[in-house]
Amino acid sequence: MLDDNKVEQEGQETPEEQSEQETAEATTTPVDNTEDTVLDDEVEDTDESEDIEEEEEIATTVEEEEVEEEEDEDEDEDLLDEPVMVGTAHDDFDWNAGKRAALAYSKEDLEKYTEQYESTLSSVLENEIVKGRVTSINDGDVVLDINFKSDGLVPLSEFRDTPDLGIGDYVEVYVEQQEDARGQLVLSRRKAKLLLAWDNIVDSYENGTVIKGTVISKTKGGLIADCGGLETFLPGSQIDIKPIIDYDSYVGKTMEFKVVKINEQIKNAVVSHKALIESDLAEQREAIIASLEKGQVLEGLVKNITDFGAFLDLGGVDGLLYITDISWGRINHPSEVLALNQKINVVVLDFDENKKRISLYEAIATPPVGSTQRGYQRGLRG
Repeated sequence: MLDDNKVEQEGQETPEEQSEQETAEATTTPVDNTEDTVLDDEVEDTDESEDIEEEEEIATTVEEEEVEEEEDEDEDEDLLDEPVMVGTAHDDFDWNAGKRAALAYSKEDLEKYTEQYESTLSSVLENEIVKGRVTSINDGDVVLDINFKSDGLVPLSEFRDTPDLGIGDYVEVYVEQQEDARGQLVLSRRKAKLLLAWDNIVDSYENGTVIKGTVISKTKGGLIADCGGLETFLPGSQIDIKPIIDYDSYVGKTMEFKVVKINEQIKNAVVSHKALIESDLAEQREAIIASLEKGQVLEGLVKNITDFGAFLDLGGVDGLLYITDISWGRINHPSEVLALNQKINVVVLDFDENKKRISLYEAIATPPVGSTQRGYQRGLRG
């Protein structure tokens, strides 16, 4: 028991000890509070200094940016003030650094070689017709060399009229463009054919030259003839000196024509085959009339029958055989004795060189007894 009481007494503090302990705590507390206050002041001072430093840095950055902007503006003004050098580089790069293997030519040599090269080329202008040589035919195109700096391509479909076209042949083509968007020479054979055909037609109209054409179709009032690639109109009355009934028989034929009318605006022309026949007949007529004599016997072809007689073709010149000179006996109409395209022998009764008129009567060996044919009597008197 004593020990227990002694322990309890040791575990309990005396009033004096408690008072001493409270005094010590009271003394210690203000010191701790003072330390906390000092630490707080130091933290606040540090934050303020950091804010000041940040503001100074921002101000410095702004000033630097303003200075850089001013320098850039000054540089731009200097560039604007500097004159622009035409034909010179704006840097110091040596463009010839990679051309160590290239040959160096003087300015005089370059001019001389350029002149020599250009002298080998033809002076080709747009909208003109030139001759070209076929160098190759492939992929539906014909490559033509017109002695220009580049070759031209022409579709093979434009050479349908020359199925035997081969390499080395020369053809005439029309220059549409020296260079298109791809830098190629543009040629056309179709346009060249049309222009050449029109030139031939104008020459035939102005100078009377003869052109050839092929009848390709029948149309109202005549035929359509292809003359060198240009379609022309052949009226039915200009086909022959005699009336034509069957136009279809002329389709596909190649004939000679003279141009009798042209229209420059629409590039159209009217041709005539009859004009050629008449010009030939005119020459023959002059020769026949120059050799005619009264009483001369000729062979004639009945080309037309009328009520008063018949017209005969004497080989280029027409002669008239009156109804009274057709037969030894009396007839009511020439068709009783004669027929179209019938050949008969006639005697020249009279002719007029100026009017190109020839009077005829039928030649019969022995007239009937008691005949009073006027032509026979005139022939006896002549």
